[in-house]
Formats: sequence, C-alpha cells, structure tokens
Amino acid sequence: MRKILTLTAALCLTMPAALLAQGKGIRLWNLTTATITGFQLSPTGQNNWGPNQTLNDKDKEVDHDERLRLTGVEPGRYDAKISYAGSKQCFVRDIEIKADAIVSIADKDLMDCTN
Repeated sequence: MRKILTLTAALCLTMPAALLAQGKGIRLWNLTTATITGFQLSPTGQNNWGPNQTLNDKDKEVDHDERLRLTGVEPGRYDAKISYAGSKQCFVRDIEIKADAIVSIADKDLMDCTN
C-alpha cells in the first residue's frame, strides 16, 4: 500500500500543472425554486453579457437543484442575468467565481426582478 501511495504522490509532483488543474470546471447550481431558462454573465458592473449558458444543457434549461457546467468563463467577479419561463428576469450582482467551483444561486440572491 505504501508503494502505491508513494507512486501516486510522485506522479502528482511530476504531472504537468495543466493536467492537475483539469477538474469538473465551473458549475452553476440552481437553488432557486424555479427552472432557469437563461443564465448570462458579465464582468461586474459592465453590462456586457456573455452567451446564454443554459444552451449547454441537453434540455436547454436548469431545473431546481440541477447543476450546469459553465463554458468559456474565467475565474473572477461577475454579475449574472437570470431568465425564467414567462419572461421573468432577475439579476445577481458581484458573484465571485473560482476555478473548478460551484456557483450556487438561491431565491435570496435574486435582485431587480421584472416580469
């Protein structure tokens, strides 16, 4: 057992950092009470919205308690524009997104909602 652990540790030390960094990626966890039909990010305060991330999901929406892998997003601080069926739209301001982390959004986080 000790040899296996030593070999694993040695591989981790010699493996390129890029391979070690490959995890599950950045993910959105929908903890709101409704299904999200649109999720866009903009650098905080810039209103420069990126693509609708829900299109990455097989059914193009993110149900309550579902997770969605976000693509093309670098770690940093963002505002999120969230859309729901029936044209409801809300914002979440100044979210910190970290590499290979889960970003959870709950009803209490939603601001400036319109119907």
